[in-house]
Amino acid sequence: MSDHELRVSKIRNGTVIDHVEGGQALNVLAILGIDGSEGLGVSVVMNVPSDRLGRKDVVKVEGRELSQSEVDVLSLIAPEATINIIREFEVAEKNRVTRPDTVSGVLSCPNRNCITNAGEPVETRFDVVADGVRCDYCSTILRTDIAEHIDV
Repeated sequence: MSDHELRVSKIRNGTVIDHVEGGQALNVLAILGIDGSEGLGVSVVMNVPSDRLGRKDVVKVEGRELSQSEVDVLSLIAPEATINIIREFEVAEKNRVTRPDTVSGVLSCPNRNCITNAGEPVETRFDVVADGVRCDYCSTILRTDIAEHIDV
């Protein structure tokens, strides 16, 4: 192994999230609701060289496959990410994330006056726009703090 190779142990079953923009791995963990207390094996590699991104992060989560709603929200902060589903140490599925047109029920609106925060039975819905997401009800735009408003 040369000094330029990255070596992280393989996982038997789970998800590898690769090509995350450098410095975003902790936000990925926040989106997935992983804080270490759930007992999952987690590996995080941050700010390593990447031909495509310059610097990238990689997150490995043992024993868990991502839901589509998690992938949709993940795409908002890691639009270049690839999601690799691992089964018995092999890549069973490999997918690039795609930004959806809308995300529903996974983000909370930061506007305290929004109807989604008024105790009404209304599911949050955000339109994905070029610079973030926009609440469908009050038009509040979230740009950089999306991970802080995850309700997954």
